[in-house]
Parts: sequence; structure tokens; C-alpha cells
Amino acid sequence: MKKILLIAFIFALAGTVRTAAAETEEGFVSLFDGKTFNGWKMAKENTSTWKIEDGALVARGERCHLFYEGDGKPFKNFHLKVEVMTEPGSNGGIYFHTRYQESGWPKYGFESQVNVSHSDWIKTGSLYGLVNVGFTACKDNQWWTQEIIVQGNSVTVKVDGKTVFQYNEPPGAQPGKDFTRKIDEGTFALQAHDPKSVVRYRNIRVKRLD
Repeated sequence: MKKILLIAFIFALAGTVRTAAAETEEGFVSLFDGKTFNGWKMAKENTSTWKIEDGALVARGERCHLFYEGDGKPFKNFHLKVEVMTEPGSNGGIYFHTRYQESGWPKYGFESQVNVSHSDWIKTGSLYGLVNVGFTACKDNQWWTQEIIVQGNSVTVKVDGKTVFQYNEPPGAQPGKDFTRKIDEGTFALQAHDPKSVVRYRNIRVKRLD
């Protein structure tokens, strides 16, 4: 019993430390309270997929996307930070410049890939279908911080402080038919990809740059 209480205390303390850390990052605002889905809206398919465990949003089940709706103002230029952990063979994603969609793969915005060891060769940090990276420095079963910075026509993705790439959208770029993949504005979304994937997202915070 004492061991169980000690473990619970350690998890609670870790959550407090993460919250305090986020508050010390000047200009950053937390998007997830670690306890509830307040500010977030699930797609209408497979809603049992998402759970909250130990201060993290956990994707475990059939496809379902979770959209941030806690701010009425769209995000255009911003710096987003998300702590992520995958179990082996898992696939997920962090969307930006997107909008709520009841089902299917989000059409609007970009997906920053989350994938260490899933069979898909497009790995963590990639702008899926646009800037595809076939390697990753992060590991399954370990937390890493994934950052997305959008400023003007530029998108920078970092993993644990190291720049994966900087994408500069060319003049005259047009949105795609099936997936726009075009710099615009919108909200954020988290992906539950498939029943064999387990992905955890926590300490989600953002700083507006406009």
C-alpha cells in the first residue's frame, strides 16, 4: 500500500514540476490542464480511444483526432511545445493550422509526424507528405519535446531542442486538394492513428508570435 501511495505521489509531483516549468517560459500558455478534456473536442468517431492518464492525453485505439478549441482566436504565428512518448510500433501526429473535423484524416493544415518505430518510413518531426524525414533521434518509451515554430512563410520543427528542418513555403504555393498543407491559420489537433499505436502527449503549451 505504501509503495502504491509513493508511486502516486511521484506522478503528482512530476505533474506539478511540469506545470511550474511551463509557467516559467515567458509568454507560453498551457493548453492542457493534465486532468480534463477542457478546451479540447474529439472527432465523432471512436471517442473511447482517448484517455487521460498520469497527466497525459493518451491515444490508444481506433482513429480519432482531438482538436484544441479553448481559444476563439486562430493561431497563425506561434511557438508550440509538446512532450510526446510512443510505445514501440506506434504512429501519431500533431496538427497545426487545422480546423475541427468530425471524422477522417484532417484535411486542413499540416501534420507534424510522431513515429519512432512504426512501419511508416516517415518519422518524427516530418511535415507529413511535404517534408518527409526518414530518421529520428528520439526513442520509444522515452519522453521527448517536439516543437513547431511558425513565423510568416517559415515552419521550423525541433525535437529535444535540435532543429529537424526549416521549411520555407515558396511564393504562390496553393493548397492541395485532399490535404491543404498550406500555411494559413487555425488550431491544433492530436492524432490517434490506429489500434496498435499508443502515444502520450503532455505539457502542451504555446506562445503566440503575432
